[in-house]
Amino acid sequence: MLRLLVLGLVLACAVSLSSSAVILENGTPILWAQTASQVTELQMHDGILIPDPWNYLHRMSLYRLMIAATDPFMGSMGTNATDSPLWGLPLQLGWMLTSGRLADPTGATTCGLEAEPLCISTQSWWACVNYFASVLPFLSAAQQGFMGAGAQVQMQVPAGVQDYCTTYADCKAKYPDAMSKWDAFFQGLKTTSESLLPDDVKKDTILGVYWDAQMASTYASAACNARQSHYSSVEVSFAQSWLNSAEYVAAARFQANMEKALLFLSPLPSRILREGDSAPNIVGLTAEENHTLYIFSWMKTIDSLLGGTLLRLWKGAMCSVNTRQKGAQVLEQLLLNPSFATSTFLSIITEMTTNC
Repeated sequence: MLRLLVLGLVLACAVSLSSSAVILENGTPILWAQTASQVTELQMHDGILIPDPWNYLHRMSLYRLMIAATDPFMGSMGTNATDSPLWGLPLQLGWMLTSGRLADPTGATTCGLEAEPLCISTQSWWACVNYFASVLPFLSAAQQGFMGAGAQVQMQVPAGVQDYCTTYADCKAKYPDAMSKWDAFFQGLKTTSESLLPDDVKKDTILGVYWDAQMASTYASAACNARQSHYSSVEVSFAQSWLNSAEYVAAARFQANMEKALLFLSPLPSRILREGDSAPNIVGLTAEENHTLYIFSWMKTIDSLLGGTLLRLWKGAMCSVNTRQKGAQVLEQLLLNPSFATSTFLSIITEMTTNC
């Protein structure tokens, strides 16, 4: 208990003093070393695993256990221990924590603040959306046998909170498409990895079912929308642009391993945006953060003006392994290279589309 308090205070100081969001700690996601490395380390009651996804360490543990359980089937992703596309998820959760996005946006409690730095608020829109990308896949993984034969899981939920599913059956009933897609991912991971397909085909296939599941969770997280009312219009606009960017990343079947995920997460805004913040001239944010926010906004605006044509063109262009690989490279340039012209992005999409 004392160690967690000390860790919490250190984390709170890091958040308050840093000019950009902290994502890594000693080469791993924030507080990774304090999470469960074995399923048996999770809380259990009457033979049922009962993690508390409203505690940062517990929710991060879900990711650590999923990565460990699926790594034996990720050989086609590469030779590094951090090549699994699942690594993007714990890094994203760490960014949400250190940027203050897991804290109570209503101000009614101290959840997520210095007094309770590891608390995840049920009122946070960001935490709610992440619930669909952490709890749902973990429940599916357990159902598919990745957490041990016959493992049963019941997520804890704070008193009075009723709009979160807590078991596989509950989530399957409320969000059947998302749970079916995660089931397909975990099942497909085994069958594809054991097949005689070339590694590049295995990799593309696994990434395909992975992003299908990720996007199904994103669509299901529309259940969180009411929580956006707790934020400024600028933060809500960023949140919507962030969700929109996932469509492009998913279509390219981006391999969100640790190295690549860091490239995309590091320039995300290190604090919650306030009324009056206007990229690329937001005071207190780095040039990289301002650039990323500007590009997010540009992509959303252009797509809106074109009636969704930009995204449709992009998805149409992602028709083969080669174009998807090129698409991932183009996204990197667009988001990370300020000298990469937005007009170049449009011309590349058009060219790739004609090749399909």
